[in-house]
Amino acid sequence: MTRRLKLTEGTLPVLVVLAILLVALAFAGPAYSEPAGYLALLKRAAPLMILAIGQYFVIVSGGFDLSVGSLVTAEVVIAARLIDGDESATAWVLLFMLGFGALVGLVNGLITTRLLVPSFIVTLGMLLVLDGAVFLWTGGAPRGALSDAFRTVGRAGFEVPLLGQVPWSVLLLAAIVVAAVLFMRGGTGRTLVAVGDNETAVRLGGGRVERLRTLAFVLSGLSAAVAAVLLGGFAGVSAQVGDGLEFRVITAVVLGGVVLGGGRGSVVAAMAGALTLESLFSLLNLLGVSGGLESAVQGVIIIAAVAYASVGSNLFRHKAVNQEKTNVKEETAAQQ
Repeated sequence: MTRRLKLTEGTLPVLVVLAILLVALAFAGPAYSEPAGYLALLKRAAPLMILAIGQYFVIVSGGFDLSVGSLVTAEVVIAARLIDGDESATAWVLLFMLGFGALVGLVNGLITTRLLVPSFIVTLGMLLVLDGAVFLWTGGAPRGALSDAFRTVGRAGFEVPLLGQVPWSVLLLAAIVVAAVLFMRGGTGRTLVAVGDNETAVRLGGGRVERLRTLAFVLSGLSAAVAAVLLGGFAGVSAQVGDGLEFRVITAVVLGGVVLGGGRGSVVAAMAGALTLESLFSLLNLLGVSGGLESAVQGVIIIAAVAYASVGSNLFRHKAVNQEKTNVKEETAAQQ
């Protein structure tokens, strides 16, 4: 007996759009006539795709994380200052970055769940705190340097027959994708989605809503730390390396069909949304379209996603009310 592959609702449209864009890239630029061109695209998209995984956990559970962009910047700046070209410091600084990312996520989660402050406000405040701290520490000009070992994952690769050089970042991305899919297929992942869909039902079923939502923020912080490693290796040290990433990643996630407000969407679709967004911007660049259009595209996608979520929520409530009325009528008829 064979099992049919079933895609989560909202996954198929973004996969179709992604396929169209990938084909369009092959016609628009000679670099995409070979596998190396698409591997380079994956290399550029890897940080955003990893961030999308973390953001997915937060959004699907009913929250927002606007702090990831500033966290990426802070991670890169701190790493450069601590390593300062010393190869021997690379290992412990990488561990420190992961710990710092998890700590920021933990703080966001605890304030959101224990003090009942909306996640939008909490993470917006964290964004400002991190931005201000980075500016005060660096004066706008980061000091120090990342070691060659640190930058290897973000910019180097290994040779594979027929494919050419496969970036280490793509290999790391593949490992994280597998881990994320397995996590979402497990009990914790399913309950996390249920929290965004019906928090009350999860509580009545004995689910620990606060712990799950805090876990989502911690995972988002960890994803930002990993993205910082890749961006630092690829682009080097900059006080603007994470600028705008928080909005780009939210755009990517909602483009993947993940509903704002939680409860619906798949992690695969969120990652596909990130790759689709990167492919779209690459295509626009090849066609000579102004880079300023990127912000406009992101804005349109976010507005459309919010409108879709609102309409979908109203339709769901209307259907639920009608179903309840039907059940009452059937029970009344049965009693008579």
